[in-house]
Amino acid sequence: MRTCVLSLSLAACLLVVAGCGFEFLGDSNRFKEDFHSSYPLKAGGRVSVENFNGSVEVIGWEKDSVDISGTKHAATKALLDGIRIDVVASTDAVRIRTSRPTERRGGAGARMVLRVPFKTELDRVETTNGSLRVESTQGAARLRTSNGSAHVSRIEGGIDATTTNGSVDVSDAGGQAVLRTTNGSISVTALRGALEASTTNGRIRARITEVPAGRPIKASTTNGSIDLTLETLKDNDVRASTSNGAITLRVPSSTNARVRAETSNSSVSTDFEILMKGVISKHHMDGTIGSGGPMVELSTSNGSIKILKR
Repeated sequence: MRTCVLSLSLAACLLVVAGCGFEFLGDSNRFKEDFHSSYPLKAGGRVSVENFNGSVEVIGWEKDSVDISGTKHAATKALLDGIRIDVVASTDAVRIRTSRPTERRGGAGARMVLRVPFKTELDRVETTNGSLRVESTQGAARLRTSNGSAHVSRIEGGIDATTTNGSVDVSDAGGQAVLRTTNGSISVTALRGALEASTTNGRIRARITEVPAGRPIKASTTNGSIDLTLETLKDNDVRASTSNGAITLRVPSSTNARVRAETSNSSVSTDFEILMKGVISKHHMDGTIGSGGPMVELSTSNGSIKILKR
C-alpha cells in the first residue's frame, strides 16, 4: 500500500511540473528561424556585435556594405518569437544586438555570419556560449566570448581577444595581439607584431615573424608549456612564465641579450655561448648572450628551460 501511495505522489508531481511548462527541459534547437539583412558601410567604418548563446563569424569582402545572416534557435515557439536582431546602422557604423526573450527559462540564442568591408574596425564583437571567427579584415578587432574558441586569420590591425573555457588561435596577422583565455591553449603563427598571451591550464605556442623595436613579448600560463619562436629580435624584452610546464625559446643566432632563467625541479640549457654571472647551477642561468641587450626572463617549476638558435 505504501508503494502505491509513493507512486501516485510521484505521478502527481510530474503532472504539476508538466503543467508549469518548465521550458529548460526542452531542446534549444527545436525551433529555428533564419534572418538576413544588409546595410551600407563605407571603408574604415565600425562594426559591433552583442550576441548570446551562439557563434559569430566575421569575414571581410570587397563590398561597401555589411551583410548579416544567421539563425535564431529556441526550445519553444514563444521563446523564438521573443528573440530580436536589433540593428542601428549608418554609413559610418553598424551596431548589431541580439535581444533576449522576456522569459529567460529554456534554451535560446542565435548564430550569425557577417560580411564586412575589408577595411573595418571591429569595435566589439561579443557572444556567450559560442565560438568567434574573424577572417580577412583590416582594422583593430576586440573579441569577447565565453565557453567557446576564438579564431583570427588574415587580419591587419591590433587584436584583443578574450575567452574562457576555449582556445585562441591566431594566424597570418599584423599588429599587436593581446590574447587571454582560461582552460584553453593559445596558438599563434606568422604574427607580425608584439604579443601578450596568458592562459591557465593550457599551453602557449607562438611563431612571430617580426616585432617592432622596443615592444615586449609576454607569455604566461599555469599547468602548460610555452614554446616561442622569434624570427627577429630588435631590442624586444621577452618574458615567459609557467608552472608545471617546459619553456622553449628559439631566437636568431645573431641575438644579443641579457638572460635570466630559472626552474625549480629540472634544468636550464642553451646552445648559445653565455657569459655567466654569479653562481652556476643547472637550475639557474644568469648571464649575457653576445654583447647583451634586451632582457630575456624565463621561469617555471617542474619543467625544463631551453634557449635555442633558430
